[in-house]
Amino acid sequence: MKKIIVVGNGMVGYKFCEKFVAEAESQAYKITVFGEEPRPAYDRVHLSEYFENQDAEALEMAPRAWYEEHGIELITGERVADIHRAKKTITTAKEREFEYDYLVLATGSSPFVPPIKGVEKKGVFVYRTIEDLEGMLAYAAELKAKNPEAKAAVLGGGLLGLEAGKAVLDMGLEPHIVEFAPKLMPRQLDTRSSQVLKLKLESIGLNIHLSKATNQILGGDAITGMEFGEDDVLDVDMLIISAGIRPRDELAKTCDLEMGVRGGIVVDNKMQTSDSNIYAIGEVALYNQMIYGLVAPGYDMAGIAVKQILGETECLMPADIDMSTKLKLIGVDVASFGEPFMPASKGHSIIFENKTQHLYKRINVSLDGKSLLGGILVGDAADYNMLHQIYLNGMKIPEDPSQLILPASEGGASFGSVMDLPDTAQVCSCESVSKGAICCSITENGSNNLGDVITETKATTGCGGCKPMVVDLVNETLKSLGKEVKEVICEHFSFNRQELYDLVKVNQVKDYDEALNLFGDGDGCEVCKPALASIFATITMETPNKQFAIQDTNDRFLANIQRNGTYSVVPRVAGGEITPDKLIVLGEVAKKYDLYTKITGGQRIDLFGAQIHELPLIWKDLIDAGFESGHAYGKSLRTVKSCVGSTWCRYGMHESVTFAIEIENRYRGLRSPHKLKGGVSGCIRECAEARGKDFGLIAVDGGWNLYVCGNGGATPKHAILFAEQLDDETAIKYLDRFLMFYIKTAGPLVRTAPWLEKLEGGIEYLKKVVIEDSLGIADDLEREMKGLINKYECEWKQAIEDPNIAKRFKHFVNSDDTDDNLVFVPMREQKMPQAW
Repeated sequence: MKKIIVVGNGMVGYKFCEKFVAEAESQAYKITVFGEEPRPAYDRVHLSEYFENQDAEALEMAPRAWYEEHGIELITGERVADIHRAKKTITTAKEREFEYDYLVLATGSSPFVPPIKGVEKKGVFVYRTIEDLEGMLAYAAELKAKNPEAKAAVLGGGLLGLEAGKAVLDMGLEPHIVEFAPKLMPRQLDTRSSQVLKLKLESIGLNIHLSKATNQILGGDAITGMEFGEDDVLDVDMLIISAGIRPRDELAKTCDLEMGVRGGIVVDNKMQTSDSNIYAIGEVALYNQMIYGLVAPGYDMAGIAVKQILGETECLMPADIDMSTKLKLIGVDVASFGEPFMPASKGHSIIFENKTQHLYKRINVSLDGKSLLGGILVGDAADYNMLHQIYLNGMKIPEDPSQLILPASEGGASFGSVMDLPDTAQVCSCESVSKGAICCSITENGSNNLGDVITETKATTGCGGCKPMVVDLVNETLKSLGKEVKEVICEHFSFNRQELYDLVKVNQVKDYDEALNLFGDGDGCEVCKPALASIFATITMETPNKQFAIQDTNDRFLANIQRNGTYSVVPRVAGGEITPDKLIVLGEVAKKYDLYTKITGGQRIDLFGAQIHELPLIWKDLIDAGFESGHAYGKSLRTVKSCVGSTWCRYGMHESVTFAIEIENRYRGLRSPHKLKGGVSGCIRECAEARGKDFGLIAVDGGWNLYVCGNGGATPKHAILFAEQLDDETAIKYLDRFLMFYIKTAGPLVRTAPWLEKLEGGIEYLKKVVIEDSLGIADDLEREMKGLINKYECEWKQAIEDPNIAKRFKHFVNSDDTDDNLVFVPMREQKMPQAW
């Protein structure tokens, strides 16, 4: 029996074992794996998720039982200290010796800690292991107990540094990112895309410091600040270093393996080192004079090493490594593929930029305009997978390449079907799964759904960035076989939302339990319960108070829960118009309950920091002054924004404020699959940003132009022109029909823009249904909308008038005590919540 020793039980070391088990079922090998850490391999790509749940097992690549099941000896918490090539043995730090026939070095990398004076002080951490994260959490808790205004900095503005920035936010500390380069993510982004990313990160509370060279860490035993220059100091209480990696190649130095000038173990395209019995894979391997810090190349290296050891010597590592990557950093999509930077002598760059939406797209095309060479996406990377495939497979691009990145409303083109990809297209780079393998899983191997395909191929189980494309491939392949493809609500209901809507309405179902008994199975879940609550509300206009037990937290308490457990109160201010008396009331209520106040982009005032028992008291004060719920917590109409219109503005063509108020009051409380926002602009200067909303009206000569299906968020979409020069009555009629059709047919949590993208026939079909009444349902849509409008009630008013509802608003079920764990700190002259 041949002995294989794997040194390193990280992601790549584990992947070697997994691939070996799959390939060597009939061959006799004994694998022993050494890991320095006290636990089996875990997913470092998603390490920041540990701050959310602090569950180490949830990150495990496989439990210890998996190693035992496959005859692999896993030794954790023990470091390999020496390699003796002549004897083909290794010695551990515990002075134990083990023999090998093949040795696989998968020792990975360690964080680079710059030689800065004071870096050894207490409160300075690296961001690498679960133990590192546990240390940060404990130290952050100590800091907050002493000083609720504590600050933490991250040294490094690269990929991992920005993930560490999210960790600082999650720990409730004031976050600062310090980067030596003049831009964030200098290896992946150009200057303009980096600037867009900076604006986005600053908008969510990160403080960005660029072009900063840290001279020393200030403080006595513990860090108190960072000094960049004589008069340039940043006061911080904690520092996380994320300034790059260095290969863990010290073992290779003990046995004189060939090394790179700047570190790393030199390997050939077989993953062999200068000793043919020793392989190096992952971040410790220097291949083509490069260290590859992405998981996909590491997995490929593991696969090649397995093939070589098993005698399949024709399997070699490709000369060119694809370094394309797509990540979600602190809520913003960032992606780069191919050649993100390119000299003008090699090709042309096409750029689409919208800083107001924190959106940047750049593609690089060949000089003849026929080939896609690379690109950068910030803010919206929904098209990354298809752009990446076009680049990898040399697929044809439009005559006007700008169509690849422009929004559809500005001339963007459809990419076509994923089925147009060649079978060899590598859809999942982490697991090297091709389009052909995914399709064959269904056509030849009997997979019937996405779960089956994932189980067989392991596609999507790495970084997860390929999942949208895998889903499309599975659905299209099933359709090609004549099989039904349906997006059901969840495992408890074999229906989509539209079907459940019809079933509930036709059968006059009144509550969730009845729906589950009639149409479902099991006990239900947190997916189908809010979905059914939404369906009931969109059929009967009932408020969340009626079926509060199946609502999500926000609808249950008629307020948005904030990160520290308090709630926000947002009264409606229709069209943004408010009297001085009502403004005074808002100020008085905020002072009375010590609330943080914020004027929003939706032209109303949000009040933050209310404790649960205070909500009915605050609502009563507001309702007595003529306010009502603004439904900021609900999947319903939020606001209809307006400019000042022709009443005040010298450019105004129509009275936008009055019309916006009429529309907002018409649809207030209207429950829908997702939130709805509207806008009314008095002229084409568009001060109400009507084209960034789910529906918008813009004044023109002869009436109103109506736009539909736009929205902001992670994937902003401009609304599309739907009808022109409408009078008020016709505009309302079309809106009634459009909104009712959307409410009846969209899936759960699907906004109008993605709903339209999936609607067969698109905007032209929608026009036929709403304007031309091609389905003969226009009268029904109008009648149903009128019925909902006439049933409107303010749920805040219900809550303060009904003692049974009021009982919900307590901190504890069995006590009237308040929660003393809620802490507030002063900031910007108003209190700010301190997260738990």
